[in-house]
Amino acid sequence: MVLFPNPPSQADLLRWAEALSGSARTGMGFTESLYERERYEEILHVAAEIRTRADALSGRPVDPDDLVSEWFDSVGRGVKGYVTPKVTVGAVVGNDAGEMLLVQRAPSGVWLYPTGWADVGYSPAEVVVKEVREETGIECEVLRPIAILDGLRLGITGIPLYSLVFHCRMTGGELKAHPLECLDVGFFAEGSLPEGIALPEQWASESFAAIRGEPLDVRFDVPRDPMWEGVQDF
Repeated sequence: MVLFPNPPSQADLLRWAEALSGSARTGMGFTESLYERERYEEILHVAAEIRTRADALSGRPVDPDDLVSEWFDSVGRGVKGYVTPKVTVGAVVGNDAGEMLLVQRAPSGVWLYPTGWADVGYSPAEVVVKEVREETGIECEVLRPIAILDGLRLGITGIPLYSLVFHCRMTGGELKAHPLECLDVGFFAEGSLPEGIALPEQWASESFAAIRGEPLDVRFDVPRDPMWEGVQDF
């Protein structure tokens, strides 16, 4: 009997389920064949079963039939039906003291650098400036991108999304937490990060290196071979 040396993780199951679902919904949006549409519907049900197993591992059981119905509702026609990841932007903002701007998210209480969904009509850098100002009251200048990451592959999200992270410099403003999105905001030194910070081992040292002006390559998810196996290295 052959055993898998590394059983699939929750992140693997999520990624496989969302990839199958995305491909099936895209196919349904373009096909004119009833036969193909039926096959895509079967794939959606398989993807929902996989996703249900993944959600059960995290204590968030989801009914597969409800999930299939939700996916069906999102199917479009033609280009509008092409399923792609959502996009977020993140801002690593440093001040003159070499500290980094962090926000405590509501209602989770988790600390992270300012982040937000990419709004239509704005460039990624413009969204960064807007999000930092709205969430923290701080004005900033965008200097350069430092990371382009797949949230599903990193295992930090349950939905398909790409995260574009930018290094920024504070130019003005005063700290003021957004009343709906943030519980608290503040600047923190590298050795004094707050309790409850989200996965600092994945980004904190790199972010402070950028703030110090050290040369950094833009980090991205290196293609794996084969692409559906392997462990993400940070």
